[in-house]
Amino acid sequence: MRYESAALEEWMRLYYFSAEIDIGSSGVEDYSLADLRRLLGIEPEELDAITLRDSTSLGGAEVRAAVADRWGTGDPERVMVTHGASEAIYLVLSTLLDPGDEIVALEPSYHSLTSVAQTLGCAVRGWPLRAEDGYVPDMGLLRQLINDRTKAVVVNFPHNPTGATLAPAQRDELVAVTADAGVHLVWDQAFRELTHDGEPLRDPGHDHPRAISIGTLSKGYGLPGLRVGWCLADPDLLGRTLHLRDRMTLHLSPLVEFLATRVARGADLLLAGRLAQARRNLEVLRQWMRDNADVADMVEPRGGVCAFPRLRGHEDTTELCHRLAREHQVLLVPGACFGDPARVRLGFGGPAEPFARGLDLLGKVLHV
Repeated sequence: MRYESAALEEWMRLYYFSAEIDIGSSGVEDYSLADLRRLLGIEPEELDAITLRDSTSLGGAEVRAAVADRWGTGDPERVMVTHGASEAIYLVLSTLLDPGDEIVALEPSYHSLTSVAQTLGCAVRGWPLRAEDGYVPDMGLLRQLINDRTKAVVVNFPHNPTGATLAPAQRDELVAVTADAGVHLVWDQAFRELTHDGEPLRDPGHDHPRAISIGTLSKGYGLPGLRVGWCLADPDLLGRTLHLRDRMTLHLSPLVEFLATRVARGADLLLAGRLAQARRNLEVLRQWMRDNADVADMVEPRGGVCAFPRLRGHEDTTELCHRLAREHQVLLVPGACFGDPARVRLGFGGPAEPFARGLDLLGKVLHV
C-alpha cells in the first residue's frame, strides 16, 4: 500500500508551527494542562498515582464508560478509544473495506475519509455539497449513488471545511436511507457539539445497526495534543480492528486515558467558553464579509469553527495563502487542499484579537 501526499497536512507542516496568526485551522483555542486541572478539579496527587503500565486494547473500562455516556448510547462495549480520530478512521475503514468495494463520500472531504478507501482499491463515489445549494446535501442524489457494491456511506457533519450540517429531520433521513440500503454509515463527528443554530445531532448508533461514529477531543475541546479519539460501533467490528491495531499502536497511555475520562465527565466545562468565543468570532466574520463583499463571499457555516469562502478574482488561492504566510505570518488554508481552489478554509475558533487581526490583514492583501 502506498499513500499519496495529503495536501492539507503538507500545508499545515509548512505554516502551522511558524505562523503567528492562525485563521486557517478547524479547531477551538487549545487548553493547557493547567487549564484542565483548574476547570476539572484535577489534583497533583491524582496524577502522581497513575501507574504507567499498558492499557487494554479497546481502552480502559473508565474511559470507555465515560465516552459511552457522553457521546454514545451508554454502552461501553460499543466504544474503542484511539490515538485521535485519524487512527479510528484508519482502523475502521481498513477493517471494513475490501478491494473492489465502493463507498459514497461527501465532496469536499477530509482526506483520510476517502484516501484510505482509494488506497485499498475501493471506488469512491462523490456526494457533492454545492455552494449554490447552500451546502445542503441532496438526499435524492444519495439514493442514486448507493448501489449493490456500496459498502458504506462516509460523512462528517458538521462538515469540514464548509461548516454545513443537517437539520434533525435530515439526519433521520440519512440514517433511514443507509439503514434501508443495508450499508454502513460512517459518521465522523469531530465537530458534533460545535453548532450555531441548533442542538447537536443524535448519534446514529441509537437507530442504525451498522452505524459507526468517530469523535475526537481535538476540535471542540481544544486538546489536539492529547491525541484522543474514539469509535462507536458494533463490538464485533471493534474486535476485528484489533488485528491491525496489534501491529500499530496497541493501546493508549493510562495518563492519557485518565485525562480523557475527566474531560468526558466534565465536557461542558471545556466546551462552553470555547463555543461562546467561536460564536463571537463568527459574528466578527459575518461583519467582515459584509464589509468586504467586493472581494469575498461565503455560505453561512451552521456548525464547526471553519467556513469555506470564495475569494473573488482568484481562480486558485494557493499563491495568496503562501503570501499571507510568508509576508504576514498568517495561516490560511487554500481551497485546493479540498479540491476547490477558488476558496479558502477560514477558521474562527481561535482567540478573538488575533482572529480580528488576521481578517484585517487578509482584507488588506485582497484589496492591493
